[in-house]
Amino acid sequence: MLRWRRPRHFIGIFFMLRSLAKRDVLIVTLSAAGILMVTMGARQSMGLFVSPLNTSTGLGVATISLALAIGQFMWGAIQPLAGAAADRYGPAKVLVAGLLVLALGSAVTPFMTSGVGLIVSLGLLSAIGSGAGSFSVLIGAAAQRLPLEARGSASGVINAGGSFGQFVFAPVLQKLIQGVGWTGAMWALALMTLAALPLVGRLTTSGKAPVRHVHDDTGLWNSVCSAMGDRSYLLLHAGFFTCGFHIAFLVTHLPGEVDLCGLPPSVASWSLAIIGLANIVGSLYAGAWVSRYRSKYVLAAMYGSRALLVGAYLLMPKTDLTFYLFAAGLGFTWLATVPPTAALVGKLFGIRYLGTLFGLTLLSHQIGGFLGAYLGGLAITQRGDFTWMWYADMALATAAALVNLPIREARLRTAAVTA
Repeated sequence: MLRWRRPRHFIGIFFMLRSLAKRDVLIVTLSAAGILMVTMGARQSMGLFVSPLNTSTGLGVATISLALAIGQFMWGAIQPLAGAAADRYGPAKVLVAGLLVLALGSAVTPFMTSGVGLIVSLGLLSAIGSGAGSFSVLIGAAAQRLPLEARGSASGVINAGGSFGQFVFAPVLQKLIQGVGWTGAMWALALMTLAALPLVGRLTTSGKAPVRHVHDDTGLWNSVCSAMGDRSYLLLHAGFFTCGFHIAFLVTHLPGEVDLCGLPPSVASWSLAIIGLANIVGSLYAGAWVSRYRSKYVLAAMYGSRALLVGAYLLMPKTDLTFYLFAAGLGFTWLATVPPTAALVGKLFGIRYLGTLFGLTLLSHQIGGFLGAYLGGLAITQRGDFTWMWYADMALATAAALVNLPIREARLRTAAVTA
């Protein structure tokens, strides 16, 4: 189990970063992290647009939440398809297409004045674009271009790139919304997305030749069928479903919760930024932990901590400081579940079809995301607050911690684990 040993944890992060010191390894890792910074920064900041969109269009929070909830699902639905395309044809074309579609979705959103229009721009275009430039393709592409000893460390740094994007994009977009309006902020977001295109070439032309496979290659379809019949893989999906519910609920409705508490919008944007900043640290720790502890225990600890944090939040007075502390605590595990989850998929089935198999896991994550975003909108519309969503979040997080424990995972053969 996880035990806090401060010097060794810092030493673990040091050796993790040292494994990335080679130039080609560093270029691959930072390029993937930079692309994820843009795609996740854009996606995780959409909740900031709910209120100005509602004021401008009069469509209602439930309608806007439905569009964003469909976006949560589509972001997950595209992951295994994008991962399969990248596994078969290479990641470059998939990533370029994703960034272009994401930019298009942002650019056309200000012209949408109906619920159907928002579903097209935010629920389909933006979500499909950001999903095609996200975890399944990026982690798969990096894993096939990096030596074995650098993959765990790289996944932590790539993941931290997504968190850094949230830290940067949330306050920047909030300032743009206040300064030039939400339409100008959307167009600025489209331009920022296009600026990430040069990183695709750096990622896909650096590093060693792609590793084809470690396990026997039985073909994509047989690998998927084998995985879907594996109890451990299904338990991993169940836990990741809860992660999606939790994250989508918060990124979509945290600004609304802040408003219910009578606090200014800046508290919401800075809370989202703090989540991203804290997860940079959490992601680096996660990258180090997966090489020291069994990933299922790392995941169980992360999910369990979320249940405790939500319970503590409900008991605390709703002040600026409460939201910032809550954000820091949640942020530590926010997207840090990705490295141990991807590591488990790789351990169970190898890296040949990691993009596809991890993409399917992300689809489960986003089915939970759809429910978190949409049910949150129904809660505020029908009941006037999010109370029952918080209780559901705690229950699901507890369940996620428990279902990870029976996952089949070999013990790590290292004295450092028990020393």
